[in-house]
Amino acid sequence: MSPTTEFVLTLSCPDRPGVVAAVSGLLAGHGCNILESQQFGDPVSRRFFMRVQFASPVPEAELRTALAALAPEFGMEPKLRDTAVKPRVLVMVSRFGHCLNDLLYRTRSGLLDIEIVAVVSNHPDMRPLTQSYGIDYHHLPVTAETKARQEAEVLALVDHYRADLVVLARYMQVLSEDLCVKLAGNVINIHHSFLPSFKGAKPYHQAHSRGVKLIGATAHYVTADLDEGPIIEQEVARVNHTHSADDLAAIGRDVECQVLARAVRWHSEQRVLLDGHKTIVFPR
Repeated sequence: MSPTTEFVLTLSCPDRPGVVAAVSGLLAGHGCNILESQQFGDPVSRRFFMRVQFASPVPEAELRTALAALAPEFGMEPKLRDTAVKPRVLVMVSRFGHCLNDLLYRTRSGLLDIEIVAVVSNHPDMRPLTQSYGIDYHHLPVTAETKARQEAEVLALVDHYRADLVVLARYMQVLSEDLCVKLAGNVINIHHSFLPSFKGAKPYHQAHSRGVKLIGATAHYVTADLDEGPIIEQEVARVNHTHSADDLAAIGRDVECQVLARAVRWHSEQRVLLDGHKTIVFPR
């Protein structure tokens, strides 16, 4: 048998008959073997979304040419990725290191099939942790006066490392609208799910004082609307009156790590497709 390469194809287009037949027919015509296929037609946006994982005996360039020829007929927006090529991820962090530590561990242990190419921070605190994994650390302080220059340095690092994805692992700075636009669909953030109820400092202490019974976290794509980008994943944990504010913060940190790791994994596996202000997530 000839050697094969495994690919993931994702696409969206106006919902209409014949899309699945056209895509599967194209793949069959090139001798491809479909390993996994998922699709969804959104009755509200009237758009169709599809993810196909397949083994192909033909070169990537040949597949891209065939997809480019098919796309205009259906108004498709196809994306093709060789699964052997790991997404390159740049992580941004401030002084809370739990999410960064979790991503570094999961990546080294093979639980996340990504390559963390660099870590950027507005503080020096996470340098020892990052460098213990042999990863470059860039300390880029930021103030209101230097924000534009600092973000230009961030963009330069994204280009330098050829990063496919930027992850805000508790990076406690608001990205400018300009940076959000330039990196649209390629920045994931994590925040506690108390927003917008408990904004500002010490949200877990605020929640404790109000006697909340559920705490959680939300991972979403970053847009110019603060913490209102398309949601990728959410999780909650039940708490009660016996938990202190510090207990809530500890539980919340664990939930944040889990939710962010899932979002990064699903994005890197091309399981997340944008549908306007929301996402389509094809589960494993």
